[in-house]
Amino acid sequence: MRAELEDSNTNAQNRPLMQYDSLDNFLKEGAAALAKGPIAIVLVEDDVEIATTLRHHLQAGFASIVVFMPNAFELPIDLQATVHRVTYSMDADGAMENAVNSIIAAAPGIWMYYCFNAEYLFHPFCETRSIGEMLAFHTEERRDAMLTYVVDLYSDDLDVDHDAVSLDRAHLDRSGYYALARPDLDNHNHPKERQLDFFGGLRWRYEEHVPAARRKIDRIALFKSKDGLKLRADHTFNDEEYNTFACPWHHNLTSAICSFRTAKALKSNPGSTFDIQTFKWHNSAPFEWHSRQLLDLGLMEPGQWF
Repeated sequence: MRAELEDSNTNAQNRPLMQYDSLDNFLKEGAAALAKGPIAIVLVEDDVEIATTLRHHLQAGFASIVVFMPNAFELPIDLQATVHRVTYSMDADGAMENAVNSIIAAAPGIWMYYCFNAEYLFHPFCETRSIGEMLAFHTEERRDAMLTYVVDLYSDDLDVDHDAVSLDRAHLDRSGYYALARPDLDNHNHPKERQLDFFGGLRWRYEEHVPAARRKIDRIALFKSKDGLKLRADHTFNDEEYNTFACPWHHNLTSAICSFRTAKALKSNPGSTFDIQTFKWHNSAPFEWHSRQLLDLGLMEPGQWF
């Protein structure tokens, strides 16, 4: 067993093709990572829960995972052998769109997903069904994109977890979610067909600390790439059908991204951190890390997939 472990570590260290020193280098040399979907794109903003984020999505069944992260952050050896690491900084304006749109252009016709570190995708029945099985069903329903709700997670003890992140003490809001019609600026602000803006969680409870443009919790995080498709800064696409929550004839599947990202931001921002002593309120509940809880709370929809 020791010899096998040593061999595994040696092989991991001898996998230079899994490491790319820039986005351009990845696009030239990383064709193997983009050959088959679904592909997970993980955008690393800080050094919080990078490894658990990657392992969670490996277990979900993605064919390959591409992680964009600075050189200053390290990956465990086992992940160096299983994910494609691209040296990249999320500090520049438009970094998210640039990374995702570059992958879209390089690999049309592939199911893709994107998230940030300390975010965890859950889909209906994910404990027994893979992401590929769900997307195969979704494709049969003639859908090329899937709405995901970003469900805020937070520690219940900020005195212990100063960055608000704790997998063991993770909590979520069990109510307080709502939707508003999405106005069409090009059509006299009439509501867009089958599109809604969704709100709730920490961005709703602490909206005075969140810019209006960032208060939505909906994200088209699962989508099928195609020529000309572009992700926009507000997590929508330039193809309006991709931004719809369902097809015209019945409800479709949705998924949830359980995310510490907002809690981290509120506790790291000097303008908000001192105003927040705890994120807990009367509608907080421990997160069970199970799709059943999210389905019961209405935070994702199984559609016709039983």
